[in-house]
Amino acid sequence: MVYISTEHEVLAAVFQVRAVDSPKPALHVLLWQRALDPEAGKWALPGGRLRDDEDLTSSVRRQLAEKVDLREVAHLEQLAVFSDPERVPGARTIASTFLGLVPSPATPELPSDTRWHPVDDLPAMAFDHGPMVEHASARLVAKLSYTNIGFALAPTEFAVSTLRDIYSAALGHPVDATNLQRVLERRNVITRTGTTARSGRSGGRPAALYRFTDSRYRVTDEFAALRPPG
Repeated sequence: MVYISTEHEVLAAVFQVRAVDSPKPALHVLLWQRALDPEAGKWALPGGRLRDDEDLTSSVRRQLAEKVDLREVAHLEQLAVFSDPERVPGARTIASTFLGLVPSPATPELPSDTRWHPVDDLPAMAFDHGPMVEHASARLVAKLSYTNIGFALAPTEFAVSTLRDIYSAALGHPVDATNLQRVLERRNVITRTGTTARSGRSGGRPAALYRFTDSRYRVTDEFAALRPPG
């Protein structure tokens, strides 16, 4: 097929660890259900066409604001370009994907066609959006090892056990709380607040509360990897 022109769209894989207070927190991705063909009824990443008067970041921020309160997105960065000529029907369309993160306490109000879905149990996805989610989640896993990006998934203050649950859900494997605390403190990623959490029903010593030292993205150890146990 010969293409007369090429269009460009921006798409965002926005993740949040949900149900942190439950026995099974899980990483979720924000998807909206297409109402029209092609691929009507399937689920897609939020985004759309790049306007002539905007750059990629401005475009994705505008389009995310149409789906979720942008103030709730704590981190946003460009990830990859998907350029298969046949990725969507019609005019050739190149897609630039972004990674967005929402902290676990946030509860942004969503339109009726938009929902959070577990990353490990995705619904029928439109076009190549399934591989886009897989790529974005793999990049998140890598960045959790060598950067402080966890700040964009966690509450402002947290017990180490809560942070462990968030990291475990995002990484897809169990994380030891003591080891996580030791690694992140050594890299100056987290800092004690000097306060403690409220005692639970079972009593016991209140847990110390922590916060992330920085709320801006930075590389902490470019060769680090948080690997599964064993």
